[in-house]
Amino acid sequence: MEVDRAAVSGNLSLVLGEITDTAAAISEEQLAAVSLLLERADRVFVAGAGRSGLVLRMAAMRLMHLGLQVHVAGDATTPAIREGDLLLVASGSGTTSGVVKAAETAARAQALIAAFTANPGSPLAAVADAVVVVPAQQKTHHGSGVSRQYSGSLFEQALFVATEALFQSLWDAVDVPAEQLWLRHANLE
Repeated sequence: MEVDRAAVSGNLSLVLGEITDTAAAISEEQLAAVSLLLERADRVFVAGAGRSGLVLRMAAMRLMHLGLQVHVAGDATTPAIREGDLLLVASGSGTTSGVVKAAETAARAQALIAAFTANPGSPLAAVADAVVVVPAQQKTHHGSGVSRQYSGSLFEQALFVATEALFQSLWDAVDVPAEQLWLRHANLE
């Protein structure tokens, strides 16, 4: 297999264009609602599967840099979620069983749930207190015309952009210098 420079250039433009269009279509009101939940939460938990889960792990790191108490569901040291906490979840389809079960568990514990999904009619959206609809194709909707990229790539890319926008907005609100956030950066690398 040999890929030429023109193909790489064209696909770089494709990916950037799709991310830009999709991120621009995310509701600012929905993101602001999640921001309010993050500000008010005693602790923040994140749960996602696959690449969406990896994006939420990156978001968890940034929120920790801000000084929030953040836990990743499934880690050995993650405590029980409880009332006053927030569960941040993501699933393009909104039907990923482990993610939906985590949200249902959080709801039973009276924690709040903020969900990112491409499917506003999903079981995940139904249990959430705040939903951010990412208008990207779901990973099994091949040939939908929403994206030329493979599987759920566009959802995951837009999820990253949305969580970075949340971090940036929260950081702007606290007006803490980057040097102070850096003190929380991992030093056991």
